[in-house]
Amino acid sequence: MLLGLRGATVRFGGRPVLDGVDLEVAEHEVVCVLGPSGSGKSTLLRAVAGLQPLDAGRVLLDGRDQAGVPAHKRGVGLMFQDHQLFPQRDVAGNVAFGPRMHGLPRRERDARVEELLELVGLPGAGRRAVAALSGGEQQRVALARALAPRPRLLMLDEPLGQLDRSLRERLVVELRELFGRLGTTVLAVTHDQGEAFALADRVVVMRDGRIAQSGTPLDVWQRPADAFVARFLGFDNVVDATVAGAAAATPWGKLPVPDGAAQGAHSVLVRPAGVRLVAADAGLRCTVAARTFQGTHVAVHLQPEDAPRLQAACPLRSAPEVGDVVGVEFDAAEIVVLDRSDGS
Repeated sequence: MLLGLRGATVRFGGRPVLDGVDLEVAEHEVVCVLGPSGSGKSTLLRAVAGLQPLDAGRVLLDGRDQAGVPAHKRGVGLMFQDHQLFPQRDVAGNVAFGPRMHGLPRRERDARVEELLELVGLPGAGRRAVAALSGGEQQRVALARALAPRPRLLMLDEPLGQLDRSLRERLVVELRELFGRLGTTVLAVTHDQGEAFALADRVVVMRDGRIAQSGTPLDVWQRPADAFVARFLGFDNVVDATVAGAAAATPWGKLPVPDGAAQGAHSVLVRPAGVRLVAADAGLRCTVAARTFQGTHVAVHLQPEDAPRLQAACPLRSAPEVGDVVGVEFDAAEIVVLDRSDGS
């Protein structure tokens, strides 16, 4: 274990923003912390970096308590959303800042700058002015600067938040490959689920200063812990239900549930792929309220007569039109029984 948080608590005005968080990050692991605004994810990062003191609990690096250790002596790198590059320095001057502060000789500094600019895809850019760089190029320089002192832990705060989607998608693939090649240990925070799931070995979802769920991207995506996590991940088909045997009583009628599903009062998630459209005189009768083109499929929004809306994923060529009446059946393989939460 490289990083450990033990009961980490931060209060603002008496209110816990970080509420007794326990978290471990192994060496060479990439962990992404997800959560809505105000969930505590950025405060967690600042507490690990030494920029935010804890009101209770401990931060451990290599098993050593960091209480009283200032940020510049923790051996961690931190990259912010707005990059915070030095405008008066050229690219090389920005990247060399950390090694220079650590007393690295000039020749070794220059070699390190050249190596890192090659790594982040900016070979020969050392003499360029920061102001002349595009957003993506500034992102790469900020990453090189954070990596330059060879931090044992690299922390990223909304690292791709200011970039357009196509550039974000390209850079997240490059970052994943780069961290794997370097063996870098990474703790990143983001509100972008796609970014986190593409980058991370492990995803941590936060809510109200606490960890709501932690697991591999596949585990979290396939088995959200509760209604809050499911809705945060973008799943809309979530309702309260009572599970008895192999069925769940819901506002959409009785739904099949997987074998071994927890019994009693729960929430139920139906993935859009599990909402099957059939003839109007079969299954749950619904009216098509809206259609949204999603590139590979059409998201069809269905309104039953006396129940919450449903979303189905339909092939492009066979999606019904707005106003059509259809029937709906449900596939047990795409239904997840969740712990109940208010989902707010």
